[in-house]
Amino acid sequence: MGDRETGDDEKKRDRAHPLSGLQAAYVQQRAATPRAATHIYKVLLEDIISLRRKPMEPILEKEIAADFGVSRTPVHQAVLRLADDGLIDIFPQSGTFVARIPRRTLYEAILIRKSLEETTVKLAAEQAELADIINLEGTITDLAAAEAASDNERFHLADNNFHFHINRIAGFPGIWDVIQQVKMQIDRYRRLTLPLRGRLTRVIIEHEAILDGIRRHDAVQAAEAMGFHLGQMLKEVKDTPNMNPNYFIDDK
Repeated sequence: MGDRETGDDEKKRDRAHPLSGLQAAYVQQRAATPRAATHIYKVLLEDIISLRRKPMEPILEKEIAADFGVSRTPVHQAVLRLADDGLIDIFPQSGTFVARIPRRTLYEAILIRKSLEETTVKLAAEQAELADIINLEGTITDLAAAEAASDNERFHLADNNFHFHINRIAGFPGIWDVIQQVKMQIDRYRRLTLPLRGRLTRVIIEHEAILDGIRRHDAVQAAEAMGFHLGQMLKEVKDTPNMNPNYFIDDK
């Protein structure tokens, strides 16, 4: 009788803990790998877009794995994803490097973003309420403060917030998701050009023109101001084919 009860207890324990210690550790590791890969991807993505990792800089998976305290598997997964984004080049015989900015792809990305944001700013101009306008005014105040402090990173974030709020007012978050994917190369380009003399002041003036159209609920004016603002980058990319050849590559 007692033996039967002991056997039943063992079966209950088996059902409660169906995996051995090694099996459980393996399952946990497999579950943790995608999370680690996603985290590493986001960190490397920001490093590349912010130019903390510059074009042609080597990507050493072994060192990155040591920095994050993980195996090379999630690092490699993150690197492959960044390669799909066009931000990392993998040369089997030479190594892995931060990709240079492809000129034609950059130009195309600006065209796509310009078209999308001309659409969202029209919708925002038609729908904006007082609270929305106050939020946009706040981002321009942040831009001015960043300019006064010569803080290009803060300026970039405030600029991004301005465009994000316009999309939010328009009410189509899916469009912003597309813009986020498209503008990876654009953000790298902007990090390079923000230090140019007069750039920050010009961006603030262009944002004020966009906001004026929204404030007036004038969709045509707002779209024209947005088109001019983003169109400036098209002109720059086209007119400066030899800008920093170490950072750019022709991809015709």
